[in-house]
Amino acid sequence: MKYGFIGCGNMGSALIRALSRTTNDILIADISAQKAEDLANELNLKYGENEDVIKNCERIFLGVKPQMMAELLNNIAPVLKSKKPLLISMAAGLTTSSIEQMAGGDLPVIRIMPNTPVSVGKGTVLYCTNSLVKEADLASFVEDIRYAGVLDKIDEDLIDAGCSVSGCGPAYMYMFIDAIAKAGEQCGLSKDTAIKYAANTMLGAAQMVLDTNEDPDILKQKVCSPGGSTIEGVKVLENKDFEQTVIECITAAFKRNKELGKG
Repeated sequence: MKYGFIGCGNMGSALIRALSRTTNDILIADISAQKAEDLANELNLKYGENEDVIKNCERIFLGVKPQMMAELLNNIAPVLKSKKPLLISMAAGLTTSSIEQMAGGDLPVIRIMPNTPVSVGKGTVLYCTNSLVKEADLASFVEDIRYAGVLDKIDEDLIDAGCSVSGCGPAYMYMFIDAIAKAGEQCGLSKDTAIKYAANTMLGAAQMVLDTNEDPDILKQKVCSPGGSTIEGVKVLENKDFEQTVIECITAAFKRNKELGKG
């Protein structure tokens, strides 16, 4: 089969859903056999054991936690070495070279760092490869996974930094939406209305950044009329050192990504 998944947790399942929009040539395996069966039945795919994926699939998604990767690959290295499938890892911190080494060497590896919005087709998927991945195979993979969202090739030495922004970022965005919505409730809005307004406002503001290509600080200034209401809120965030707090948040995630890569 063309694609196999070892592990279908939240991120794995989201990628399976995106991939299934272009192909049903997918075999799913998970430590929870019932989870794999349920998802396969829902999407009209096939399911089985890890061994089935390893023996039958040309491209294998490794959907396990970083700390579990060495044991998994060590156990299946002999089969991988004989079949030489394309490995696709989404494990934070683990480089393509470390994945290749754990798998027995001389294997093509694509490293991807997706974020949770891939589940609604609005994700950001960073990716890099080792030198053994053929251009045709990479182009085919990028085309097949396109419904996950935006795919962006990045130098591997920058992928931990990129993941600290795009991979971890949704959690921080949700916190900001939640805080704005709670403030809206305090001002008299219903909870559902406040969340809808906050989420749509973030969506629209983000789209303006992408469409206009203007610096976010310039766009902020365009909202802030002198003596108006927006500037009063901006002053509060500036006085609370909002920018530095966010910088510390991202750098803490970046540091942890590096630690994960060291085992």
